[in-house]
Amino acid sequence: MENDLQPIQTTPQPQLQTSAPKQHRGEGFWAALSTISILLIAPVVAIILTAFVFQSYQVDGPSMQTTLQNNDRLIVWKLPRTWARITGHSYVPQRGDIVIFNESNLSAFGQAGSKQLIKRVIGLPGERVEIKNNKLVVYNSTHPEGFVPDDTMPYGNVIGDTEPEQDRTSWTLGSNEIFVSGDNRSDSLDSRAFNAVPLNDVIGKLAVRILPLGEAKRF
Repeated sequence: MENDLQPIQTTPQPQLQTSAPKQHRGEGFWAALSTISILLIAPVVAIILTAFVFQSYQVDGPSMQTTLQNNDRLIVWKLPRTWARITGHSYVPQRGDIVIFNESNLSAFGQAGSKQLIKRVIGLPGERVEIKNNKLVVYNSTHPEGFVPDDTMPYGNVIGDTEPEQDRTSWTLGSNEIFVSGDNRSDSLDSRAFNAVPLNDVIGKLAVRILPLGEAKRF
C-alpha cells in the first residue's frame, strides 16, 4: 500500500520577522531576581518537606530482617503526624505499621544519646502486651482473652519466637503509648527492653522502600 502524502504548498508564504525585538528596560533585572528567588526558595521548600511531609532514611542494623535489610533506603511518610499535631491530636499508627521514632532511653544498653529507631507496632494505647509461650499476646476490650498479632496479621510469616529481653514479660500501655518490636525478635532492641514508646516520639510511618531497586516495595 502506498503511503499517504501531504501536498506541498506552492503559494507564497508571508515573510517572518528576523530581527530580534528590543528588550524592555528592566527585563534583565527581573529575570535575574526570579532566578535568585528560585535558588533561595528551593532549599526552604526541601527543608519543609523533609521536616513535615516525608524523609529518606537508610536502615542500619538487622533488627527488622527479613522485612528490611541493612542499608535499605526508605521513604518515611510524616504528613499524618504533622496534621495530627496541627489539629491538636496525637498521631496513633495502626497495628502492624512500621514506624520511625526517637528513643532516648538507650544508655542502659550501652548506647549513648538519642537515636531514631525503626520497629513494628504491636500494641496500641490502653492495651496490655504479654510474652507468653514465646509469643507476643495483646489484650484489649475486643480480645479480653488475648490474641497474637504475629499469627493473625500478614507480616507474621517472617516472625520467629519472641523471648523477653529482661525479666519483665508484661506491659500495660498508657493512653499515649505504643509497644513496638523488631521483626528479627532474636536480635532487636525494642519495647521488651526500653518499654513503651510515647506517641509524641513517633516521627512517621514507613511508606516505600526505594533501594535496592530490585526490592522496591510499598508498605
